[in-house]
Amino acid sequence: MGHMKYASDVGAPVEVAFTYTDNHQFVPDWAFAVAAFEPLGDSDHGAGTVFAATLRAGLWHPTVECEITGYRRNAVIEYTLRRRRTGKSAPAQGDGTIESGGGVQDTGACCSPLCVITLRFDPLGYGRAVLTSEIEYWTPRGLTGRLLSRMLAAAVQSAVRRTESQLRREIEEFHGTDLVGRIA
Repeated sequence: MGHMKYASDVGAPVEVAFTYTDNHQFVPDWAFAVAAFEPLGDSDHGAGTVFAATLRAGLWHPTVECEITGYRRNAVIEYTLRRRRTGKSAPAQGDGTIESGGGVQDTGACCSPLCVITLRFDPLGYGRAVLTSEIEYWTPRGLTGRLLSRMLAAAVQSAVRRTESQLRREIEEFHGTDLVGRIA
């Protein structure tokens, strides 16, 4: 299992940064290699919400399940990505597979997670916030896993930095528009 954490300041208050990040329609704009992000149920935000995330990997466009497994308004959004099982419906909300605020308790409702991405928002003062991006990812086991671990770590680090950088720019652009009642 690999782990990476990256933090930076954002030129917008926590409420604005969280509101932008919490809107599923904006995820393809800031998330590296995400082409589409659509809800699979009635809800489109909050703990237990499941999305179909279509990824871009060259000519390959796999679709994975992405569940919000941790959610605290204006503080934390935690996404868990899992391989999508064809023919299976999304887990019902409140089925005991989530622990709001962090930590995945997989009760077998879906296959094992590929990674867990946690976005934390902390106030910095003067209309600024700290965005902390954290990822835990699973590596292949055995000899193959050991051989590929450095390459995988480098790819994950690059993806996390690109995602964080793009998210920061998008939040600041969102904050500078009249969408939140201000004009830059």
